[in-house]
Amino acid sequence: MKKKVVAMMMAAVMACSLMACGSTNDTADTTANETEATDATEATDTAEATDATDAATDGKQYTIGISQFAEHGSLDNCREGFLQGLADAGIVEGENLTVIYDNAQADTGTASTIAENYVSQGVDMICGIATPSAMAAYNSCMNTDIPVIYTAVSDPVEAGLANEDGAPAGNITGTSDALAINAQLEMIREMLPDAKTIGIIYTTSETNSVSTIASYKEAAPDYGFEIVETGINVVADVEMAAKDLAGKVDCITNLTDNTVVSALQTELAAAKDAGIPVFGSEVEQVKAGCVASMGLEYVELGKQTGAMAAKVLKGEAKASEMNFEVISEPSLYINTKAAADVNLTISDDMMGKAYQTFDEITVE
Repeated sequence: MKKKVVAMMMAAVMACSLMACGSTNDTADTTANETEATDATEATDTAEATDATDAATDGKQYTIGISQFAEHGSLDNCREGFLQGLADAGIVEGENLTVIYDNAQADTGTASTIAENYVSQGVDMICGIATPSAMAAYNSCMNTDIPVIYTAVSDPVEAGLANEDGAPAGNITGTSDALAINAQLEMIREMLPDAKTIGIIYTTSETNSVSTIASYKEAAPDYGFEIVETGINVVADVEMAAKDLAGKVDCITNLTDNTVVSALQTELAAAKDAGIPVFGSEVEQVKAGCVASMGLEYVELGKQTGAMAAKVLKGEAKASEMNFEVISEPSLYINTKAAADVNLTISDDMMGKAYQTFDEITVE
């Protein structure tokens, strides 16, 4: 009898063991199946995304050389927006787009070398960010089929990139960041009702700065201002120019002058020592310590440029047949910390008009 009981118990244990083994195998099979299903789903999603990109561009691969003249916030934003604009049109870096990026560090000779290198590499397009880089790219591509797209060029006509009617001068088009000069002067007058003189530092070799100075001098008397300008050649000149100018004027306003903006903190330090405000030409300058600006949003300008570039790359339009474009509506940006640093009180009415305000100074 005992033998029978033991035998029955052993049989029961073996049965349980077999059931447990079966349960473990079932779990393993289920996990493996779920993993395979997940991998298949991810592979399908990746394939679908790739197919969508290929469909948007007919499976073509592109190479663009991006030449940026200087390293500062507004131009960085242009580059970021440019790539976004391309991506929105299905031309995505790392998928069907190879980007070769170089920065000229505010040197015109370097900008020319960069453009020549892009031509020798046979890129599909060159994007010139800021006037000197755009001009260098255009000159290098003049005897080639490579289209040039530019952005952050204040005066394409003065730079020889466009005709008076806005039509391209050659196989080149893009977007202009022409300053809203009247809006800027009106804003300064409202903030500084007793001011008489506005100082401007500019680079004599930057055609966009030269033409903008002329526009400022023409418009300033309508707002009761006199423009006092100081020309420089290189970044190293900014410190002396800023210290000298700050002692002669009631305030300073900036252009989109790449050399001057590259030394913005030097200019701001001289103005702060003199107790006068500096007004910027775009939002990044305000973030960095300028009191206010009636400026443009450079990411949006870049996106607009990217959309134009996509049309050219896809064969939907020719750069030689596209007029340059602009963003026409400036926005008011105010930095209350920068204003407090020079004991400037900004009215509640003015604050209410601001598109965006900042209460700290951010230096990158």
